[in-house]
Amino acid sequence: MTTADVAAALDETMDASRAPLLAISEEAAGKPAGSEKWSRKEILGHLIDSASNNHHRFVRLQSEELLVMPSYQQNHWVGSQNYNGREWSELVEFWLAYNRHLAHVIRHVDARAAGHIWRAPGKDYRLEFLIEDYLSHLRHHLAQILGASAAA
Repeated sequence: MTTADVAAALDETMDASRAPLLAISEEAAGKPAGSEKWSRKEILGHLIDSASNNHHRFVRLQSEELLVMPSYQQNHWVGSQNYNGREWSELVEFWLAYNRHLAHVIRHVDARAAGHIWRAPGKDYRLEFLIEDYLSHLRHHLAQILGASAAA
């Protein structure tokens, strides 16, 4: 998949998900999926965190051949930001806007940087992999949110 393909798919995903996400009630969005499970708000918050972390990687890896950044401590990030305390529609609109910006960033990634490496604890990731994986990860969690809402 090219960066243009990923950017287009990300834009399409944003277009298709806005209405179904906004159709989820505030109450349903804040209800945990089970014991020790995140609510829909927390899952979407996790996707906002993913956007934030990957935004840094996508931009910085275009100017650095090797980028060493800490790993993402997902439970800490989600818990410390109290996503359940935010209004659902605000989270949705922020997530949509952030991802539209990331689609723009991805669309303009310098192809010469595709092989640049983000070194995470214990593993190296190429920029081109991070971009493709970002979309897959987003779609996986979006399906969780929308699938859970259908059952609520």
